[in-house]
Amino acid sequence: MLNGPIPPHVDPRKLADRGATLEGELPLADLQRLCDPLADNVGVVRAKFVFERDERRSPVMHSTIDVEVKMVCQRCLELVALPIHSECSYAVVKEGANTQSVPQGYDVLELGEDPLDLPALIEEELLLALPIVPLHDPEDCQQPAGLEEPEPSEDEVSRSNPFSVLAQLKRDPNV
Repeated sequence: MLNGPIPPHVDPRKLADRGATLEGELPLADLQRLCDPLADNVGVVRAKFVFERDERRSPVMHSTIDVEVKMVCQRCLELVALPIHSECSYAVVKEGANTQSVPQGYDVLELGEDPLDLPALIEEELLLALPIVPLHDPEDCQQPAGLEEPEPSEDEVSRSNPFSVLAQLKRDPNV
């Protein structure tokens, strides 16, 4: 098991042969595309990768990624801290290979001769895990000032339904 900073590039096939586990941290500020929709880039991404061979002797990789991000709540427009958790299992295949035989439950990770860029993979998974509309819990969320529902005026309360006359005509057998 390797602990410490996440290495920038790895070869999943070699790590699967050894049954290796990588566990470490990555500064959130290093993931520029992920930081774009966030309110700030302060924090640390914790990631764990387990490399192994499956029953068909194919290399597979299991990832667990956790981070807490700050976004703007779309209900109250205040900052909300959101814990983001992503778990994924990948079947590592050669670039251009047939992916029909990949077991169910695995995402395909096509690799050529170049090593895998782990920070880029982490960033992609976290982008997919971000909420589309960040919100506080309804109990914790306050409406912004000035957006309260106005009280109905007396005219609105006392006004009758304009179709009530039609209801009376429908009940009257002489019409």
